[in-house]
Order: sequence, then structure tokens, then C-alpha cells
Amino acid sequence: MQAVTWQGKRNVQVETVPDPTIEQPTDAIVRITSTNICGSDLHLYETLGPFMDKGDILGHEPMGIVEEVGSEVSNLRAGDRVVVPFQISCGHCFMCSEHLYTQCETTQVRDHGTGAALFGFSTLYGQVPGGQAEYLRVPQAQFTHIKVPDGPPDERFVYLSDVLPTAWQAVAYADAPKDGTLAVLGLGPIGDMACRIALQRGVERVIGIDLVPERLERAQARGVEVIDLREHEKDLGAVVREMTSGRGPDAVIDAVGMEAHGSPLGKLAHQLTSLLPKKVAEQVMEKAGVDRMAALYSAIDMVRRGGTISIIGVYGGMADPLPMMTLFDKQIQLRMGQANVKRWVDDIFPLLTDDDVLGVESFATHRVPLTEAPEAYEMFQKKQDGAVKIVLKP
Repeated sequence: MQAVTWQGKRNVQVETVPDPTIEQPTDAIVRITSTNICGSDLHLYETLGPFMDKGDILGHEPMGIVEEVGSEVSNLRAGDRVVVPFQISCGHCFMCSEHLYTQCETTQVRDHGTGAALFGFSTLYGQVPGGQAEYLRVPQAQFTHIKVPDGPPDERFVYLSDVLPTAWQAVAYADAPKDGTLAVLGLGPIGDMACRIALQRGVERVIGIDLVPERLERAQARGVEVIDLREHEKDLGAVVREMTSGRGPDAVIDAVGMEAHGSPLGKLAHQLTSLLPKKVAEQVMEKAGVDRMAALYSAIDMVRRGGTISIIGVYGGMADPLPMMTLFDKQIQLRMGQANVKRWVDDIFPLLTDDDVLGVESFATHRVPLTEAPEAYEMFQKKQDGAVKIVLKP
């Protein structure tokens, strides 16, 4: 089969690799019909190379048709149409019973002390072959699937794999009051969708902040108040407070994470790490990694006293400096973590009707063949051609 493979920093290639097969009785094989490039994939493309090996298959936002199931998978059969969540979870352990599917005790990657295994996401999360491919082996398939009906186009449902539940959790964790204000830092796929969900759930004011014109225009067209970071990078907190009675928003979503614009020391650390031998770089990242923290610092500065920061952008540093005095003094609540996909599916599904209130069918900016993945990664990483969300078609 054809698959998108990691070959090095800023180097992905489409290669012919062996078709996956049933390895465990809880496996299923899915023929992929649509698969997306995620902002998290860019962390592998740019930053997390020490945890990657040449030939690793990327991707964690796929959907398709079940081709084959293992002997212990009784709730799927060949021909079922499914979305595959980005995390692999069993559905029956203690953590799964608490709806913390990203902490599944069956698939936790204990060698690295991390949570549930993820598709296509480095040795840190199990090095499980990902879904940017023609076929995907799905472990723990009795739970790691979302059945969807035949008929509507893939783009009605494919974002259930990551974008929709991740944005939904970000908004739920932010818990902005309906008569309040929510600020969203970063209007990439997650930030954009979080704005849409917040407005749909009745939050009175949503302020979106980014520095890419096309992203600002997309959000503004759906009723989001926008701030162009290029014009207010040095006085962002003051501008937001001026818009919110001098207090700041009730809640802030950080949808940017580790590769924030405007963090020169963090950027330098990332660049230096990429020059180290793989094993040394891996140890440095695990024990002394430092992220580019500009987005989180901005969130801490702008949120009102007693407010909430919901962190959904991915961070990976083990030595990130936090302004603890400010966090304590402002009595800020922090909530964060990978999205527990299936916890939110029942809430989201009623919105994926023909009315398409969240605009999922027009959400993608680019739809390209799987064979054009290398060009698509470069375009997405460089924010070229208005790229916000890219769907790959095997």
C-alpha cells in the first residue's frame, strides 16, 4: 500500500509499504477513504524528530470502511463505515470507565511514562503506524472506532477523529459563561473550530487572535471578533482588556502550544536539539525540553482574575518556566490535556446534520491526493495558500 512516512526534519515521503494485517484478536483493518493533516503532525515534521524513526507512518485523523476484524471484535463487521479516534483505548479499564480515554491503562506507553497510545505519533506514544495510508490496522478496535452512517460525504464525519472533540473539550474545559467572553489564541483548525463551537453553545462574545490574514477572515465571517497579532504583539493583553471592561476575558483557550510565534529562546532550543545525535536529543527533550511559551504567557496575562485557561495546544517541554506567582495571585484555573474523543461524540453528533451548523463540509481549505502529501505538509507548515485544514484522499 501507499503511505506517508517520516524521513527526517521537514521531510515526509509517500512510500510503498506492506499492507497491515490482523495481529491481535482485538484488531480491525480499515480501508482509508479520507485522512487529514493535523497541526500536531507539524510537531513531528518540525520539532519532535528525536522520537521518530525513518519510515514511521504518520497520521491520526482517518476514516474509512472496515475490511476485516479480529475474532474478539464483535461489534464491527466488514463494510461498516467508521471514523478512527486518534487515541487507542480499550473502553473497559479504570481510566476508560472515568471517560479519560487518553489515559487508557491498557495502551499506556509505560516506557515513556505517557498516556494512551496514539496513531502515527512517535515512540513517545507507542510508535503505532498511522492513518495517512491506504489501510490502517486499528488495535482495540472493539472500542477504538466511531460508527457513522452511509450516505453523507466523508467531511461530514472525518473531524470526529480529532478536530471536533478536541475543540469541544477545549470549550468545555474553558467553561466560559454564556453571558461572558472567551478569547481563543490561534485560529488554526482547533482554534477555528473552538470558536464555532463556543458560539453555537451560546457564549456571547468570542475573540479570536492570530497573525494569518486568511485565518482571521474565516473566523470573522462566522461572527468572531478578531485581533491581528501582527498589529498588537507588544500590547495584546492591554488590547484584550480594553475590549473586556478592563478585566480580561472570563476564559482563554490556548490553541497554539509548543511552537508559538515570538519565543526566540524556545525556538533556539528546538533548533539546537535538532543538531544533537538522536539518543542524546531524545534524553534532552524528555528531561530538559523547553517549549516556545509565548501563547501561554499571553493567556496568563490576559485572562481575568479568577478566570480559566484551557490548554489544548500541545506542549512537550519538561523544564518549561511558569510564572507561578502570577498564576497564584490571579487565582487562575488551568485545565488541559489531549482530548478524550469518545467522551464528546454523543454531544457533537446531533450537530452533524444536513444543516451543518458548524460548517464541517466546507471546513477544509485543501483536498489533495495522498500522493501529494509532501507538498501539502510544506504548504501547511509555511501557512501558504491559505492552508488551514488539508484532507488527503488515498
